[in-house]
Amino acid sequence: MSRKLFGTDGVRGRANTHPMTAEMALRLGAAAGRWFRRDGRNRHRVVIGKDTRLSGYMLENALTAGLTSTGMNVLLLGPVPTPAVGFLTRSMRADLGIMISASHNPAEDNGIKFFGPDGFKLSDEAEAGIEAILAGDIALAQPASIGRAKRIEDGRGRYVEYAKTTFPAGQRLDGLRVVIDCANGAAYRAAPDVLWELGAEVIPLGVEPDGFNINAGVGSTHPEAAAAAVREHGAHLGISLDGDADRVMIVDEQGHVADGDQLMALLAARWADAGRLRGGALVATVMSNLGLERFLTGRGLRLERTAVGDRYVVERMRGAGYNLGGEQSGHIVMTDYATTGDGLIAGLQVLAALADSGCVASELLRQFTPVPQMLKNVRYAAGADPLSADAVRAEIASAEARLAQSGRVLIRKSGTEPLIRVMAEAEDEAVLREVVDGIVAAVERAAA
Repeated sequence: MSRKLFGTDGVRGRANTHPMTAEMALRLGAAAGRWFRRDGRNRHRVVIGKDTRLSGYMLENALTAGLTSTGMNVLLLGPVPTPAVGFLTRSMRADLGIMISASHNPAEDNGIKFFGPDGFKLSDEAEAGIEAILAGDIALAQPASIGRAKRIEDGRGRYVEYAKTTFPAGQRLDGLRVVIDCANGAAYRAAPDVLWELGAEVIPLGVEPDGFNINAGVGSTHPEAAAAAVREHGAHLGISLDGDADRVMIVDEQGHVADGDQLMALLAARWADAGRLRGGALVATVMSNLGLERFLTGRGLRLERTAVGDRYVVERMRGAGYNLGGEQSGHIVMTDYATTGDGLIAGLQVLAALADSGCVASELLRQFTPVPQMLKNVRYAAGADPLSADAVRAEIASAEARLAQSGRVLIRKSGTEPLIRVMAEAEDEAVLREVVDGIVAAVERAAA
């Protein structure tokens, strides 16, 4: 079965525009409820979390109506990080978990992500099955079997307590000054609480959500905000989360930003030295830097690459028994601790390294020298397919031949926005710019 509604990370779009309308959310909730009741199980429990977007209220109510109409009992968590939904879905023995969030996107967007009873994101097969139900007449529950809904007041607290257990027992953050940028998003209360309870001096940023300011000039897509705060307050480290807190960028004491590749390199090296890196491999996507691959190879470790999307990273990890993976964009997946990317827990792992190594953050967070990389996005109209144009294909082929063994080219469509992402890596930065600009120009002409 194929998927049309679901992208690489659930269903996403502009609020009050298809598919992010109340009507579609209601039907999507009903279809998901019917899919998870197909085997006759009698628990019928769903947990729903959300970030701080204004449209979250609308979608939460619509999903609740759809789910209860098919006999599902709904437990509403309120604003919590995406990884908290994965954790609580499993912890509360729910059949289904739902997170209402568009992650790092601006406030006018929103999205719906689904988690199975094991706390992991749904497979392509399950998403296609839900779409198939959505396309037909959805069988509703009999009046006596309509579900109930109630708010869970301690969902955030449960996650806070769990997050602390992932920090080394007996270790504290006393004496460390930490900037935590919550992007005015889902972790605006949980993340500062965890750090404070572990003993850090906490400098909060992006903790005043108003429904419209999520990711606006703050968070992992704008790490310069945390960098400025680190320099201003003389902090030892900055942790910059995105709107739903499944991504993270780390800022060292000098204000320099370390992306997901550097964080994965640090954790892979530490875990390998401790004998806890399963399979001697790290799983990352095709976007991760060649420098990361070379770093791992030099340590006798492997880089397993997947398609873009943390769900594909997790699928490879689960299939092969690996326990560390992620994306350059800041999704860090540690299946010893979480079922999806968890920016806060990843930040705690870096803080643990900082506390017990005696190093400053700038020493820890520069594990390898990246191969120069350039990424540009080209927006295209809905329904267009600029990558099928002969001129674009020819330009890409020419770029690949020019780079040969000295670099690589990666062209792909975004799974969440109408964008063509043009990425290349090369040791020669002048050649890199020429290659990327040539492909971008060709795509822009084809998309015009």
